[in-house]
Amino acid sequence: MSASFASALNAASDAAAAQHYPQGALYVVATPIGNLADITLRALHVLQLADAIACEDTRHTQALLRAYGIDKGGTQLLAVHQHNEAEAALGVVQRLQQGQRVAYVSDAGTPGVSDPGARLVAAVQAAGLRALPLPGASSITTALSVAGAVAHHPDNGGFLFAGFLPAKQAERANAVQRLAGEPRCVVLLEAPHRIGELAQALATLGARPVTLARELTKQFEEITTRPANELSAWLEGSPQRSRGEFVVLLHPSTPAGDDGEGLRVLRLLLQELPLKSAVRLAADITGASRNSLYDTALEWKRAAPQAGE
Repeated sequence: MSASFASALNAASDAAAAQHYPQGALYVVATPIGNLADITLRALHVLQLADAIACEDTRHTQALLRAYGIDKGGTQLLAVHQHNEAEAALGVVQRLQQGQRVAYVSDAGTPGVSDPGARLVAAVQAAGLRALPLPGASSITTALSVAGAVAHHPDNGGFLFAGFLPAKQAERANAVQRLAGEPRCVVLLEAPHRIGELAQALATLGARPVTLARELTKQFEEITTRPANELSAWLEGSPQRSRGEFVVLLHPSTPAGDDGEGLRVLRLLLQELPLKSAVRLAADITGASRNSLYDTALEWKRAAPQAGE
């Protein structure tokens, strides 16, 4: 047993063992996206309890289990990944029909969203069997929680998960063009070897704020929000900035004709700050267009009565 997680396994047993874990069910288990301590107590208990663990990469999962002090034999680990998911799902269904408890984990995060798992769950449900979720880490919600990018507005509220854009340049450019008209926050994922190309494609969005989140929950975690047309320059500022997996958030666009949050914040800031500082902060806080806010501030200044009038 791993000394660092021995107490966690005991706590998992104390907290979760009394709950009901039906046989013949698939347990979809979220695992950490970087920091091993981000595992839930219920996940630890189910990973110990499961008769078999289906996983995206058996070697990766074996290392993860050993880090927690969980011992599973090689025959208990089943490879279910992007290239064999449909076929491997049949074997999982057969185990469930025999009354086994099977857990499914991807390499990191919550299965079935961007990682494999959706086909497996669909096959289990089609067979009339249960799929039970064990929530936990997700790079998507982790990045959203600290970006301030989800608006609460009837025209641009919520977010759209778009995942990985096409790898080919022309197809990627077309995808960005389509997303340019999306008023909600857009969540993208990107690999380190393509983040530079994605940044170049996003530059066409101009001043629209974009949050880059890399190496989330890891030692070199970095989160920054910048105008889309400045992303390439930021990445080129240090070789370290292009390493690790990325979550990329396109902040909501300002609804056309909206005199809402951006202008409200701008009015308040102009009472205390110079025009340029007020515009910059209002744009950063609300995601509104900096150019649009600047033009509006100039109009207000010209329309304001001068002293002595």
